Amino acid sequence: MRVNQGRMMTRESEQARAWTRVRASLRESAGQRLFEQWLKPMDLVDGGDADTVRLTLPTPFATNWVRNHYADRLLLEFRQQLPQVRSVSIETRSANAAVSVLAVEPAPAAQSPQPVAPSPEPRVAAERPTLDPRFTFDRYVVDNSNMVAFNAARALAEPGSPRFSPLFLHSGTGLGKTHLMHAIGHEYLRHSPDAVVLCMSAERFMFDFVSAMRARDTYAFKSRLRGADLLLIDDLQFIAGKDATQEEFFHTVNEIMAAGKRLVISADRCPQALDGVEARLVSRLGLGLVADIKAPEPSLRRAVLERRVADLGLPVPPQVLDLLADRIGSSIRELEGAFNRVAAYAQLTGERIDVDFAVATLGDALRGAQRRVTIDEIQKLVSKHFDLKPLDLVSARRARAVARPRQIAMYLAKRLTTRSLPEIGRKFGGRDHSTVIHAVRKIEELRDQDREVDGAVRVLLRQLEA
Repeated sequence: MRVNQGRMMTRESEQARAWTRVRASLRESAGQRLFEQWLKPMDLVDGGDADTVRLTLPTPFATNWVRNHYADRLLLEFRQQLPQVRSVSIETRSANAAVSVLAVEPAPAAQSPQPVAPSPEPRVAAERPTLDPRFTFDRYVVDNSNMVAFNAARALAEPGSPRFSPLFLHSGTGLGKTHLMHAIGHEYLRHSPDAVVLCMSAERFMFDFVSAMRARDTYAFKSRLRGADLLLIDDLQFIAGKDATQEEFFHTVNEIMAAGKRLVISADRCPQALDGVEARLVSRLGLGLVADIKAPEPSLRRAVLERRVADLGLPVPPQVLDLLADRIGSSIRELEGAFNRVAAYAQLTGERIDVDFAVATLGDALRGAQRRVTIDEIQKLVSKHFDLKPLDLVSARRARAVARPRQIAMYLAKRLTTRSLPEIGRKFGGRDHSTVIHAVRKIEELRDQDREVDGAVRVLLRQLEA
């Protein structure tokens, strides 16, 4: 018993010493203001598994913010100090929970079950905290922009033999890929509670693999991943150009698929548009189902805000929801972040939420989002990008060197302006609205298949939204 207690005290002191160094690193990298507001209130909870670090914060709002912005960073920081750490749990502080940890750890009864604990349990329990409890299917707001991806995710989570695998989800930042991935994990565990589910970012995959190579223990790393019943890898684009990591990832994908297990991968673009990723890996990823999530329509943005209002139980006038849904449309994450900021300031100041309060709280962020791109701006920028004259885009010329940029300009006009299809058609030489529809659908299709087209659209979007 004394030996066990000594080991426990050593583990606790190791984590405490590591936490001191991690806090110092965070203070330096995050800056004084951000650190004081969000990271300084974190406390380390001693005890528990040696491979799990538990951090607590005083409020659910602060907990969610740190999870969204610093979960991966905290894991990397701790693993640099303690290579055995596999997960960092970020929780809301509870007085009762804190007492129970301190009271249970020294008790003799807590030590007796250790010799007979079944071996698979620690492996499963160590991975489950990486699934965010907020990200479930019943909390995912669905419309035409994400319906295919949502239905595909539900189908993959169903019990029995999977109808397809892998599932490849792609979209811009903050549109719900990670939410769907975690929802798959929650639903699959609900049907199969003993299953092994691993969820990690591609960056963590790379970090763990490099650490395993340095420790000359790649067997444990491979066994851990390939032994999963459901493997979820987020943000695959981060392993582009990393040859050794792609090699290992390729073999992992092969093993998972050969065993008939479930694999879900997300990225910010379709497999064919992933620059720096090996062709054989792209080919494997395309064997399953590829589903994209498009930019949210105003109706979806409004529905997301209504869900947040219901969650918090705050009195928020419809005019405030309309303001946020209209002005902030680039991503669901940005939209929720803006609403959370308004809600947090109202709770801290005790003021009533109305339009004036929202405008004053969000300030430049809201005013910057108000800027509207015009079709004339789009035509000028597209002409310059493709070395054409602006008149070429409105002319009757049908050569591909002109027709494709014209279609891209129409696509951008539909996405970035509030003009109707007939209005867009008239701005492009009096063309019919059906021509605009064809152009938009064609560019959406090509973005999934043609890297050059997708790259051009991305560059133009960044310039127009700047």
